Amino acid sequence: MSKGVDVNLENVWIKFGDFVAVRDANVDIKGGEFFSFLGPSGCGKTTILRAVSGFLEPSDGTVRIGGKDMAGIGPNKRPTALIFQNLALFPLMKVWENITFSLEVKGVSKADRRKRADELLDMIALPDQGDKLPSELSGGQKQRVAIARALCAEPDVLLLDEPLSALDLKLRQHMRTELREIQQRVGITFIYITHDQGEALTMSDNVAVMRAGVVDQIANGHSIYNDPATPFVASFVGENNVFRGKIKSIEGEMALINTNRSGELLARIATAARGKLKVGDPAMMFIRPEACNIAADTAPAPNRLTAMVKHEEFEGQIYNVFLEGAEGKEIKMSLVNIGQHRQSAEGDNLTLEYVPDQAVVLPVGELASE
Repeated sequence: MSKGVDVNLENVWIKFGDFVAVRDANVDIKGGEFFSFLGPSGCGKTTILRAVSGFLEPSDGTVRIGGKDMAGIGPNKRPTALIFQNLALFPLMKVWENITFSLEVKGVSKADRRKRADELLDMIALPDQGDKLPSELSGGQKQRVAIARALCAEPDVLLLDEPLSALDLKLRQHMRTELREIQQRVGITFIYITHDQGEALTMSDNVAVMRAGVVDQIANGHSIYNDPATPFVASFVGENNVFRGKIKSIEGEMALINTNRSGELLARIATAARGKLKVGDPAMMFIRPEACNIAADTAPAPNRLTAMVKHEEFEGQIYNVFLEGAEGKEIKMSLVNIGQHRQSAEGDNLTLEYVPDQAVVLPVGELASE
């Protein structure tokens, strides 16, 4: 199997008439990396994948694969293989024949094709399944066969367009682990398209979060989640309580926000916003539900706020507590179930506290739609 190669998008624009599908995208993907494009439907992530695969020419800018400009090079001449959502296995061909179809086209002998199929079936943990038809396989097994078929063509880059979307939740979660293990085993570059943040965060070395044709942030999963670059990223990846207000003071990396409804609250200025915010600026502050806890007492502090319990949802591993703050502000708190007996009831007033470093301040911007 060939080693993965770098993929670079340089100032890539993709337009359909007056509509801009991708706006000035600059993305550097290292060889052998598992890289995901994450975003809501219609944000441009599949359009970017089509530009990498050669099914679409950028309106402007450059796509490089292995350092080579791909302009004018069609999909069949690029060192890429693409796995679609529907997998597109040939129903009347046996599994081994599906896997080695690219070799058959090249005129490789049946014996050599069968040998290669068996090697790939072992790699995807489906030994002795080669003589079955696709209809005899489960959804997850079909998924693995599609991956083996793509790998049989020995691409430098494997492109995956929401390949797990048709699977049920448990199988999807299982396949995340399998995909990551396969990628690490073969060592080639994987570019993965998804709107599922769990998939992106679980599998990827790095993630590009997209919004309306724009790449908002590229970073590893921890940074995307804990240090979002924009309000859109903060509200799209995971859940967040949003507080609007103005910056009252700044000390180092911390800012005190005079919020519209919840008093003065202290939080860390996001890395992307440092040097861009000053006292008096409007700002948005984000506190994740799992960063909130019930305070031991009711003494006021810049990392505390009061709210009334509206209702509670028990999910097994967590309690989700939905509260109403000052002037009807909705607040959510998630508490890990460690066997404690929950006492709060509807109408109870609670003092919530959080670690200021776990709350993030950003300039005002667009939020992900509900």
